[in-house]
Amino acid sequence: MQLTAKLIQLLPIQSGSGKNGEWKKQDIIVETDGQYSKKIFVSIWGDKINDSHLQIGNNLKIDFDIESREYNNKWYTDIKAWKIELSGTSTKELIEEEGSMNMEINSHEDDGLPF
Repeated sequence: MQLTAKLIQLLPIQSGSGKNGEWKKQDIIVETDGQYSKKIFVSIWGDKINDSHLQIGNNLKIDFDIESREYNNKWYTDIKAWKIELSGTSTKELIEEEGSMNMEINSHEDDGLPF
């Protein structure tokens, strides 16, 4: 499955060791775009963690698997990312781009036109 959403929160990296050796996990919160936006908790494991992509405000394209499991008669669902890429421009880049456009527009204010 695939999802495109904006990164709104990074949770602390978790790490440890288990029967298969060392592991690390990065949990993130992303928000979908649209009239009824949704916040989604996504886990990224091991070498899939890419710090250059994981910046607050970045729009991400996330390929993921969903898995549910039972523990003590309760069901839990995990969303595990297996590929993360940047999608479009980040909020920060849009703000910087808008600011440079405003400066350009303001520099042409006195062009002799009556409107």
